[in-house]
Amino acid sequence: MYSSCNPLYAPALHSSPPIPRQFSSLASVSGRCISKQPSGLIINSQKLQANSRATSLSRIIAHGKADRSSVSAVLTDNSSPVVKMDEVAENMTIFSLDPSLEAYKDHFKYRMRTFTDQKMLIEKHEGSLEEFAQGYLRFGFNHKEGCIVYREWAPAAQEAEVIGDFNGWNGATHKMEKDQFGVWSVRIPDIGGNPAIPHNSRVKFRFKHSNGVWVDRIPAWIKYATRDPTKFAAAYDGVYWDPPPTERYQFKYPRPPKPEAPRIYEAHVGMSSSEPRVNTYREFADHVLPRIRANNYNTVQLMAVMEHSYYASFGYHVTNFFAVSSHSGTPEDLKYLIDKAHSLGLRVLMDVVHSHASNNITDGLNGFDVGQSSQESYFHTGDRGYHKLWDSRLFNYSNWEVLRFLLSNLRWWLDEFKFDGFRFDGVTSMLYHHHGISMGFSGNYNEYFSEATDVDAVVYMMLANNLIHSILPDATVVAEDVSGMPGLGRSVSEGGIGFDYRLAMAIPDKWIDYLKNKKDEEWSMNEISWSLTNRRYTEKCIAYAESHDQAIVGDKTIAFLLMDKDMYTGMSCLNEASPVVDRGIALHKMIHFLTMALGGEGYLNFMGNEFGHPDWIDFPREGNGWSYDKCRRQWELVDTEHLRFKFLNAFDRAMNLLDEKFKFLSSSKQIISSTDEADKVIVFERGDLVFVFNFHPENTYEGYKVGCDLPGKYRVALDSDAWEFGGPGRVAHDSDHFTSPEGIPGVPETNFNNRPNSFKVLSPPRTCVVYYRVEEEVKESKTDESTSLNEASVAKLQNKEGSQRPDEDSYDAAQRLVPGMGALEAA
Repeated sequence: MYSSCNPLYAPALHSSPPIPRQFSSLASVSGRCISKQPSGLIINSQKLQANSRATSLSRIIAHGKADRSSVSAVLTDNSSPVVKMDEVAENMTIFSLDPSLEAYKDHFKYRMRTFTDQKMLIEKHEGSLEEFAQGYLRFGFNHKEGCIVYREWAPAAQEAEVIGDFNGWNGATHKMEKDQFGVWSVRIPDIGGNPAIPHNSRVKFRFKHSNGVWVDRIPAWIKYATRDPTKFAAAYDGVYWDPPPTERYQFKYPRPPKPEAPRIYEAHVGMSSSEPRVNTYREFADHVLPRIRANNYNTVQLMAVMEHSYYASFGYHVTNFFAVSSHSGTPEDLKYLIDKAHSLGLRVLMDVVHSHASNNITDGLNGFDVGQSSQESYFHTGDRGYHKLWDSRLFNYSNWEVLRFLLSNLRWWLDEFKFDGFRFDGVTSMLYHHHGISMGFSGNYNEYFSEATDVDAVVYMMLANNLIHSILPDATVVAEDVSGMPGLGRSVSEGGIGFDYRLAMAIPDKWIDYLKNKKDEEWSMNEISWSLTNRRYTEKCIAYAESHDQAIVGDKTIAFLLMDKDMYTGMSCLNEASPVVDRGIALHKMIHFLTMALGGEGYLNFMGNEFGHPDWIDFPREGNGWSYDKCRRQWELVDTEHLRFKFLNAFDRAMNLLDEKFKFLSSSKQIISSTDEADKVIVFERGDLVFVFNFHPENTYEGYKVGCDLPGKYRVALDSDAWEFGGPGRVAHDSDHFTSPEGIPGVPETNFNNRPNSFKVLSPPRTCVVYYRVEEEVKESKTDESTSLNEASVAKLQNKEGSQRPDEDSYDAAQRLVPGMGALEAA
């Protein structure tokens, strides 16, 4: 949701041993890094306390575990047990990882103290953080012991009642009682042995606020919400969702193991149909998931899962946080999708939005705000509670009931739906009081650790990550942050915020800048490689060339930027490709693969971009006549045998398969040996693979010398120029490339590009070729099988007798046809 600036820190991917780059201003001299440290500024923790949160606990009352009441207060307890924070701060691992953070020890000390105090309070009054995060068992509608109990936190309400289909929308007989903490409750006995509120019937919370006006709102903890599809812009109703055992989906498959590196397929279920309509969870499961699996992704990231009344918000203006989006089906349908993904070996991440909430009063959580104080509301009051760019409400993360609500929301999705982790949206907005608005982060540490830091939100994210990894140790949690906050991707125990990965958001901006503003001959190999490696070496990143952000109306995808109108007329294999299409297909493959290979420790692709989907995304709205034409995915383009889209899709499949077999994404060995501006060539090693990218528009280099680490015999593992990927097939895949020693062993300055060995290759223009080392003990019969994909194998993969629709058989075939598999089997 952000337009990103340059990422801030980078690993030393150069020929000398990796040196951690912790700062934004660096110079590379002869393969060595020289860092310029920012000036230190010790932030006064007393000022932080005064400015970032209240320090008194208005009321905390302990209850027995069987009947814990809510606590409506800021989470700071002046009488809490003394924690030796000085000692804790001194021993935080994060300072040994980045000594420059020592200057901000007061900030980290305060942050850790606040986190510890809040966690201790939760454990004292709620039993544990894990129990606290089961608020959905107490709040909302719960059927137990012969009755339905409904609870709602609404301190500002003067009177309250529950209404719905079950009582003819007359709450006179279902008045609710309020406790001292602002929690309203009512018990509704079963009738004739059945719940008084029928499953899948409509309900709402009706309350009167201080001005005497009665309002109807959707319950905050509602698990499903729908609207009348026959009425335009109809308001939503809450739905009591408690299906009988015969209708409740039962999971059949276990969660897949956590991969060494996530290869993420970002998807929006609603727009996944080839038809101009909203697709369903079950259709996505049956028809789209097999495609994702066939392309060798190991993770699916689902957007727009939480209910959002405005479909065109892309799911980012959430109205009902515990409810599955009814645009695509029911909660049981979503469970079917996730279980189907697990059966295919795919993990499923949820795009969770806890950075803000829709300002929709009628349908959303904002309807509970009737002008009360911040401590009696889910949101801050005044400017602090409103995001002026997003036109949405901002949570009060220091409020006890807000913490219960949000932490329980995370556990709900993990426990009830078996998600495998989250992608947290809008993290930059959460980290700072200025929300990143009009901020150009330069890398100066003062930008991260000051009174502008929202410590309440930081501590919430620490609690959230602590909870998630406690419930599901193998969870994957990704932060969408453009600022580059140090420590964001380190564990809470080390002094970090606890995310597993950060999105490398500057990479797509760099590619779009090049495609829009630079001629091919102006492309800088140094700048490209720097942009891709400019990250904190101790914190993992998910690299991507483009996501949904780059496809939204008003912008263009990489394929569209490269080929524009030629995509509509020049993609047929029955005609010779135009220079525009030739260039577009070649650079599309190179850009995505270089991003994957050099940009991070994981990779992400948005649905359809793997085959160069044309057009932009434009959700139905008044401005386009409520059309779905640009809010779908044209799968028929990649399924049509004579269209060139199949080449991009085949290469996407192959580059994912390369990582599946060689595990280069998870390798800590990342060395750039050459960025030649004259030749327009980048050479680097990731793991034991050698990558050669030739961006020159015209020059073919015969006998091009490339450096490598290990001596021996090398062969082609993947070649973007191969016929099956739409190239003319200029590189021989059956050739052996033997290394020659370079210089004096152990003396890098005498080596070739600081590499102890080298071999020579053919490098055609606008191509990328990967070489793997053939193990000596591999038999010749095996090495014959280990060359890159050939035409016959691709014919099997693409099922030339019919459409390219994948199934389990085609996936198994793809796995058998991996470049380099012979060497792996022998090993």
